Amino acid sequence: MNAMEWNRDLRCPVTEIRRSEAAMTDKPDRGHGTVSLPDLRRGEIGLVVATQIARWVAPGNPLPGWRSPEQAWAQTQGQLAWYKAMEEAGEMVQVYDRRSLDLQLQRWEAPKNSSALPIGYILSLEGADSLVSLEHLERACAYGLRAVGPAHYGPGRYANGTDSSGKMGAAGLGLLRKMESLGLILDMTHLCDEAFWQAIESFGGVIWASHNNCRKIVAHNRQFSDDQILALIARDAVIGTAMDAWMIVPNWVRGKSKPAQLGCTLDRAMDHLDRICQLAGDSLHAGLGSDLDGAFGQEQSPADLDNIADLQKIQKILTQRGYSGEDLGHILHGNWLRLLRKALK
Repeated sequence: MNAMEWNRDLRCPVTEIRRSEAAMTDKPDRGHGTVSLPDLRRGEIGLVVATQIARWVAPGNPLPGWRSPEQAWAQTQGQLAWYKAMEEAGEMVQVYDRRSLDLQLQRWEAPKNSSALPIGYILSLEGADSLVSLEHLERACAYGLRAVGPAHYGPGRYANGTDSSGKMGAAGLGLLRKMESLGLILDMTHLCDEAFWQAIESFGGVIWASHNNCRKIVAHNRQFSDDQILALIARDAVIGTAMDAWMIVPNWVRGKSKPAQLGCTLDRAMDHLDRICQLAGDSLHAGLGSDLDGAFGQEQSPADLDNIADLQKIQKILTQRGYSGEDLGHILHGNWLRLLRKALK
């Protein structure tokens, strides 16, 4: 999305992208982006969840999106083409099974110059509206799609998401069955409460929440309640902490609030991660989700995060909170890798 709709050349450092956007005003994060491939490497982040996203919107729906599932599908295919172009350029490499996962880990664990290494990516679909049919899901699985979140914001074709409500119908339940048969990971992020509990009951495969925070700290339906977090823990899921300021601290007013004014820092983001660990009684179900490529930038990120490489600061923050080296290994990468090894064949 950042490459195709925001028209960013993500091979450039964040500082260069910001300079190129200095006079632009069409997006709220123009001149403030935090993600690029060189900055991922600077932060020693060698494996990411990479998103395809294109929302279908019904007539009268004010959310941005596409008027037909076919248009949404075509948009995701353009995004896929960009990932493939980055592979051809040696910038990225797709991780789609255990062998490709192990190869990517070997690249990054050996003595290296990380500035020359490809970023590994696990392909995920955020919101399933673009799946014209379940046959399209089979096609996507064949080109390497490995995780699907059925909903995004608002009502969707398969499930209702953030700021909406209601159970899944036949289409959504059929999607879950097909995903389970294909061995795809179910991303619980953005599911409304009713759909969340349906999915917990109906889906028997591997689940994760790629970028989600705690409702107990910020009271909004986008966040998980303690009961939802406990249900995910019971399924051995991993929940990735999101770095979106309005999800980190309460009383955020869109377009007006500033991270520093509300005390939104990486330490406050770790309040959410810590709550998950306290509910679990261990460090085995929390990870970093970031969402820093999610259509916001410095204006809506922790005040002490300039770009995605600053996620390295989290090690010191967690150490100061009493987390051990073993805990850090779980949270910073081990939990995600454990789950991926379970899900990938």
